[in-house]
Amino acid sequence: MSHDDDGAPRAKNEPILRSQLADGHADGLEPVESLDLSRVESVDALVRGMARTSFGGRNLGDAADVLEAMVRDPDCFVVMTLAGAMTVAKQGLVIAEMIDRGWVQAIVSTGALMTHGLVESAGMVHFKHDPSMPDEELLKRGYNRVYDTLELEKNLDDTERILHAVLDPVPEGTTLCSHVLNRMIGEMLSRQDRGRGPLRSAYEKNVPVYVPAFTDSELGLDYATHNHRRRSQGRARLPFDPFFDLDDFHQRFLRAKRHAIFTIGGGVPRNWAQQVAPYIDILGKRVPEHYHPPCRYRYAVRICPEPVEWGGLSGCSYSESVSWGKIVPASEGGRWAEVKADATIAWPIIVRAVMERVDASPA
Repeated sequence: MSHDDDGAPRAKNEPILRSQLADGHADGLEPVESLDLSRVESVDALVRGMARTSFGGRNLGDAADVLEAMVRDPDCFVVMTLAGAMTVAKQGLVIAEMIDRGWVQAIVSTGALMTHGLVESAGMVHFKHDPSMPDEELLKRGYNRVYDTLELEKNLDDTERILHAVLDPVPEGTTLCSHVLNRMIGEMLSRQDRGRGPLRSAYEKNVPVYVPAFTDSELGLDYATHNHRRRSQGRARLPFDPFFDLDDFHQRFLRAKRHAIFTIGGGVPRNWAQQVAPYIDILGKRVPEHYHPPCRYRYAVRICPEPVEWGGLSGCSYSESVSWGKIVPASEGGRWAEVKADATIAWPIIVRAVMERVDASPA
């Protein structure tokens, strides 16, 4: 026998009376609402309306709320991680907008993404791919296809010349790393008043740009080419030490009171940025004089269509990251949102909505 709420016995298979069914409100549940486009007058209003719907629309609305929280927190160190062909896909000014507004204090990126962003900032052009032109023909004509967009081989040759001009004056015996090199490129773009873009904005706002897998990029190949040129001229090569990046990022992370991560895609940039939390933990355990209380990301937003079933890092959920000590659990105040969508669709909408909120109420 079981009992009703009033204590009266009820047979196991006896149906629950309609008067005993929950109504949702009494349990504090939040009702969903139909999206009324006739009342939408801004991107922010659209996103707020989507937040009250279901599925991906709700996730997008939640992501805007979390991004707003992290950029309004004055003590929060926001890390933006970037993977995928986002600058070829013409999202470079979205990156620059977030930097220029002071929403980002560090960037971790693929080298290819920064290479293609440099192409655009330097005044070169990407083109739509004509599907009638086969890839064999693209190869012959010097067109490198990135999905539905073309990067010109000529652009990459010109980019190599830019990097050579940046590196040539560097004194022998100087060891570089990605964030120092990217700052040098950004300084050149700013000094020459080149176009707006990620590296120029990062330099002007003093935001470091780390590229953990630097050799896996056109800029990495250009760096190696430059060192071969130096040798042919009887000059010593410029060493490159990626641990300088790790140490710099580690120290910046420790100085912050709270931390946030805004991720496009996944891959090495996402993991490299997140692994700083377990690094702080294991460093304190294994080298006690470097002990520091745990530091984890309190806010997190990820835009990536990859599902967890594929088994790769890009599909790893923030809940899984909690188990690694990278993300603050929701029970301790952690806030995160995951949008499984093409970033070229969801990212601009989320950023624009938060821009409207912040501009309407800056404090």
